[in-house]
Amino acid sequence: MQRRDFIKASGIGLGVLLLPAYGRVIAAEELVGKLDVGLKKRLADTAMTAAKADGATYCDVRIGRYLRQFVITREDKVQNVVNTESTGVGIRVIANGTWGFAASSDLSADSVARAARQAVQIAKANSKLTTEPVQLAPTEGVGEVSWATPIVKNSMEVPIKDKVDLLLGVNAAAIKAGADFVNSMLFQVNEQKYFASTDGSYIDQDIHRIWAPMTVSAIDKATGKFRSRDGLSMPMGMGFEYLDGRKEDKVSLPGGVVSYGNSYDMLEDAAAAAKQAREKLKARSVKPGKFDLVLDPSHLWLTIHESVGHPTELDRVLGYEANYAGTSFATLDKWKSKTFKWGSDKVTIVADKTQKHSLGAVGYDDEGVKTQRWDLIKDGILVNYQAIRDQAHILGLEHSQGCCYADSWSSVQFQRMANVSLEPGKQKLSPADMVKDVENGIYIVGDGSFSIDQQRYNAQFGGQLFYEIKNGKITEMIEDVAYQIRTPEFWNACVAVCDQSDYRMGGSFFDGKGQPGQSSAVSHGSSTARFNGINVINTARSLG
Repeated sequence: MQRRDFIKASGIGLGVLLLPAYGRVIAAEELVGKLDVGLKKRLADTAMTAAKADGATYCDVRIGRYLRQFVITREDKVQNVVNTESTGVGIRVIANGTWGFAASSDLSADSVARAARQAVQIAKANSKLTTEPVQLAPTEGVGEVSWATPIVKNSMEVPIKDKVDLLLGVNAAAIKAGADFVNSMLFQVNEQKYFASTDGSYIDQDIHRIWAPMTVSAIDKATGKFRSRDGLSMPMGMGFEYLDGRKEDKVSLPGGVVSYGNSYDMLEDAAAAAKQAREKLKARSVKPGKFDLVLDPSHLWLTIHESVGHPTELDRVLGYEANYAGTSFATLDKWKSKTFKWGSDKVTIVADKTQKHSLGAVGYDDEGVKTQRWDLIKDGILVNYQAIRDQAHILGLEHSQGCCYADSWSSVQFQRMANVSLEPGKQKLSPADMVKDVENGIYIVGDGSFSIDQQRYNAQFGGQLFYEIKNGKITEMIEDVAYQIRTPEFWNACVAVCDQSDYRMGGSFFDGKGQPGQSSAVSHGSSTARFNGINVINTARSLG
């Protein structure tokens, strides 16, 4: 998948695009159920025994059952319902100081042992080209443990009819409110992952995620002009309870916009999206210039992802991703200086694989390392990166930071982004308080287009909704807004961040990285933040 496709082609189209990658099509009834833990342990022991007998000094085994369900609608029609399953085993070893990996969809003991021996042979072949042996940071075996996403309603157990009725009701609400076209979808994920290693760990995890994207469009029939507004839902590490639309999870924002926290009112948002799409048809085009930007978490998550999350991945810093996705401006010398000013003293950004309801929340990563939270940027200063077991020594760490991940049993695990989030401000401050102090600014809600260079230094971001701020008040909706940044200049322009009461998460199922490419699910949280003097361009301008 191309990097700029990771958010959406639209979101609907992207879901369809990814369907073939998720294994065999199954009946909905097969989405409920699990492999026997005892069987998984026996197969893992078989693999580790075979690997060690063939010369491996280390072995880990991942047995995975990956389940997906898509329910896709348009206006008054169901376009598709697809249930998929992918099950198999991936085995990683160190032999002769070098990594080897093999996988099999056959969970018989003979096939698993054969895959383990194949991984060892691959490692030995790779070792002929290796100049330095793998330095694997120690991790203590945890024995037999389990972890599960704390869900209230298992999405896979909810009848398809209920899901179809919900989406068609959403579409009807949008049409009634003035939309001409609407697409809506439910995307539900259950990853049943078992990890075992020669360190002495046997870890069984049950991970659930959900996303309810939609795109609502309005047309001016006189001119043929159209505008769209995507839904303000976010993919979450939750069950079907995310769609309860609880009153306490609704956030009233300046400009009359309603956003959402840990639950989502899809019907309400569909009607609002229709009205706002139609309002966009009449909105004034922005006049380019310097503005103070007030950025809602539903927008800021993507800026965090691209300008902080990726450049602090240690493998990217070291050049491992250079051939595919680029490098990072955040070079080791900047970190070693302990003085590199990434942002203002309002900016503290953390990596956190333990964050409840986040897409990246798991108990243990795909190396069997217990997940954790750590600072990347502290009071504006770059203090750390994101590293895994075979990278930890480069930073002088005694252990991995627990951010190693594979998107399938058939893929080898490697360093992936943790949930990377901007810490809330300590002063009591609401979005309305933030706006009232702005003389000439723009308030941005929702994510949109983005473009960023290969070093994650120069970037441009759009959004969903834009409101002009004049003398501390929202005056009108405007259109065709995008802002341009240089990463350190942008984060040093951060002058205020709202407190914890405004904290919300955004994120993506489809963070692309690696060769061959893999997708990872990751969240990014923040409260509303203000950035002064940011360059805004008009995206509707003619270049001819």
